[in-house]
Formats: sequence, structure tokens, C-alpha cells
Amino acid sequence: MDRREVIIYVAVFLFTLVMLWNDQSIILVLGVVLFTTLIAFTIHVIYPMAWETRMNRLDAFLRNKQHKPYIYIFYATANRLDEEVEQTIEKLMSDPRASKSTKANYQAAYGSYRKDMFTLRKAVREMRRSDYRTYYETILLTEEGNSERARAHLTSIKKEWMRFALLAEIERRLNHLEQAAEYASKAIQASRGVNRYIMTKEAERYYTKEQLAQ
Repeated sequence: MDRREVIIYVAVFLFTLVMLWNDQSIILVLGVVLFTTLIAFTIHVIYPMAWETRMNRLDAFLRNKQHKPYIYIFYATANRLDEEVEQTIEKLMSDPRASKSTKANYQAAYGSYRKDMFTLRKAVREMRRSDYRTYYETILLTEEGNSERARAHLTSIKKEWMRFALLAEIERRLNHLEQAAEYASKAIQASRGVNRYIMTKEAERYYTKEQLAQ
């Protein structure tokens, strides 16, 4: 728990005590507390996860979330921190509250990260039908060298950043670096939050700033 979260929880607690001290209705107190907590959660968790675009803010947000493995996994994988990826995945997979489909998503991300096609293929079979499943199915086709099938398969994906990211990977594997960099740049521009962070870190490993700026 970081300092801002502590401050928020303490403030909510004190505010609750003041309201109760002034004989406010329990229903009113609970309503205000829930509303305040929801606003705070949106500002400090949902917004950076889903909408933030500033890399420095995203980096600071993700780096300080070691205590929340479902968030920290994005930082560990994006920065290729192998040991921390292993530890974080172990925590996520051992969480009894996570559903089978949620664990399949974690396992697919891990398989893709490790280039472990057996693990990825097994995880994909257990994933619910979604853009994410199609995304990983396309990765499998790409890894198998079926670039044309992969290109056709990804057309059903609704998320623009996913399509561009996959096209960038296909073109990169074909050694079409100029086209790949162009797609990678489009993937970054089309993404927000942690997805933008991951896309940016991935692009930085393969392309120069000049290539991405074209």
C-alpha cells in the first residue's frame, strides 16, 4: 500500500467518524463512504490502468504495485524482469479467488512472454471467446510462421491497438522493419493505460525513435 492510498483510507475513516459523531444516518454515512471510495479507486487505479498516456506516470504507478500482482505483472513483463515475472505469475496462479478463465489469461500472457507455445496453446483453449483469445491465437499462428493466416485471423479483433501490435510483429518477423515500426507506432497511439506502457516498451526494444516517428 503506497502513501497516497494510506492517506485516502485515513481520510475516509476520519470523515466517517465525524459523520457518526454528528449523529448522521448510517445509510447516509455508508453511501458517502462508498461513493468516496469509488471516486478514489477510479482516480488512483482505474484511470492509470485504463486511460493514462504519460509514460512517466505509468512507470511510477506500475513500479510501486509489487503488493498487487494483478497490476505489477504488467511492469515486470514490460521490463523483462524474468525473476519477478516468475514470482508474480506464481502468486496469480495460486490465488483461490481467481476464476479458471482469469488464470487462463494469466497463463497465456506468461506463455507469450516466455515464447512457450505449449503453455500458450493450452491456455488459449481455456480462454473465453474474446479479442484477447483471438490475439493469442494470432500470436500462435505468427510463431508457427503462418503470417498470411495470422493476418487474416486478426481482422475480427475489435481493439485497434491489438490489430496494429500484431501487424507490427508479423512485419518484423518478415524483416519489413519500416512497415513494422509504422504499425508499432500506431499501436502505441491507439492504446491507453497499461497497454500503452507495454506497447511502448516493446517498441523501444526493436525500433529506433526515428523509425517510430516516421
